[in-house]
Amino acid sequence: MLRDSGARPPLQVAVPVALALWCAACQAEVEAPAPVRPARVMVVEPPAKSADVNFAGHVEPQDRASLSFRLGGRLIERPARVGVTVGEGEEVARLDPENELNELRSAQAALTAAQGVLRQADNQYQRQRHLVERGITTQSDFEAAEQARTAAQAQVDGAQARVSTAEDTVGFTTLRADAPGTVTAVGAEPGEVVSAGRMIVQLARRDGRDAVFEIPADLARAAAPDVEVVVSLASDPNVKVHGRIREIAPQADPVTRTFAVRVGLTDPPQSLRLGTAVTGILRGRGQTALTIPSTALVRRGPDSGVWVVDPSTTKVAWRNLDVIGAGPATTLVAKGLSAGDIVVTAGANLLREGQSVKLPGTVSQ
Repeated sequence: MLRDSGARPPLQVAVPVALALWCAACQAEVEAPAPVRPARVMVVEPPAKSADVNFAGHVEPQDRASLSFRLGGRLIERPARVGVTVGEGEEVARLDPENELNELRSAQAALTAAQGVLRQADNQYQRQRHLVERGITTQSDFEAAEQARTAAQAQVDGAQARVSTAEDTVGFTTLRADAPGTVTAVGAEPGEVVSAGRMIVQLARRDGRDAVFEIPADLARAAAPDVEVVVSLASDPNVKVHGRIREIAPQADPVTRTFAVRVGLTDPPQSLRLGTAVTGILRGRGQTALTIPSTALVRRGPDSGVWVVDPSTTKVAWRNLDVIGAGPATTLVAKGLSAGDIVVTAGANLLREGQSVKLPGTVSQ
């Protein structure tokens, strides 16, 4: 039988053909352009200046303290009255100290007795020391005298501690102002039996005054600590004082659903007395951050960015952003965008670099 020397085995023919087909398919897949996707976009607008906002409020002390006794008893005197100005260390109320004085006398008597026992034990110790040095007494008698003196000294120390405690207790029957201020409320009258911790005198300290306002939730989110506020007297708008937001309540009032804002006043005049009605003006300021919808934000690991559309080619390009605040609806951007940029706001997660998009109002080619 003769063989055809020019014929090739089937395997040698099939492998090159398969490789050629596979390479052609890969090349076709790589070169296939990404589909044009419809996209919803927005034009980034320049930051807008917010309008002035007015609030109505009143003046309160910056620091208010409720003074109370550390122990219970019968209130016999309360010289402090509402509206009275008191100085630091001045007496504002006093309890009947008779029981506490009796405890102090008892402790002092116990101390005197313990000191007498100590003197007697010390004298005995000194005699035994001289005798043991001369060899007249035994070592055990000397050690017993030494032990008796140590025990007597311990009794004196304990008695002195009880006297100190009794003196402090007597001092607790007198209530004094811890700082200068004005009495704004009283909680008990002379003759009443009060418990420990009950408010006796409420003191508005003189270290500052606040203007307190109630503002809605949207303004509370926009306000920030240390923002300057102009506060004026409600009855005389010409009386003005500057202040800064010192505190914003973390929880809304359960009835009005508003947030309390405290504005620390700088050198308030005497006319701005406690409880005076005032008006606060929050000056509108130009924002430095750009605002975009939160749906436009795409996260790539630790980075955040958006797809920006080139209007001449309708192709998208990735842009990293410096985000300073992100909420459910809007995001504040400090760097990465400029006013007039076209940003994809819907379908951003499906795009890739250089992909063409169909803008609203255009016809696909």
